[in-house]
Amino acid sequence: MEFEQTVANDLLRIKAVTLRPDHPFTWASGIKAPIYTDNRLTISYPDVRQHIYQGMSDLIRRFYGETTVTAGTATAGIPHAAWVAEELGLPMIYVRSKPKDHGQGRQIEGVLAPDAKVVVIDDLLSTGGSVLNAVKAVQKEGAEVLGVVADFSYQLPALDENFAAANLTYHTVTNYSALIEVAEENNLVTVDQKESLHAWRKDPANWQA
Repeated sequence: MEFEQTVANDLLRIKAVTLRPDHPFTWASGIKAPIYTDNRLTISYPDVRQHIYQGMSDLIRRFYGETTVTAGTATAGIPHAAWVAEELGLPMIYVRSKPKDHGQGRQIEGVLAPDAKVVVIDDLLSTGGSVLNAVKAVQKEGAEVLGVVADFSYQLPALDENFAAANLTYHTVTNYSALIEVAEENNLVTVDQKESLHAWRKDPANWQA
């Protein structure tokens, strides 16, 4: 897909993604990783965010054409879901990570009809845990979730396993493999580093720098 290379290049250019295979990051989970991603930076670059929401909109048209509502995950998915909703002329909601502890105790903000056909939008997919929690919140209200669309995926084995268990599909504008290819083309990683980066994706728990 044309958007894969474009957006991968965008993420590297604005430093939303940092590759450091020789000096890995430690994620909150304790896993050592050669990559750190902060897609929240994309909202500050009009050309980048346009590439993303146009890519997301294209994915929804292609794979989830029956969509009647876009749902953003709080907080990173909210701006993208808003731009996609505007692009497609659809209503939008957003889903909190947990119900509010005051007021009406809502987890979903906006109007969600029981017969709605929803695509949940996030900025980043790692194992899929947080976005699948948002999916469950939407399903709990009686709406149908058609699938998930995101900007970027690490393409970890656990992601596919978790979505298979949830009997759900996902599509992303770009992904880890595309990013590594673009990084190599731009001489940002060596051949040895590329091999190490791909090894991490296949088995992050046992990968060593």
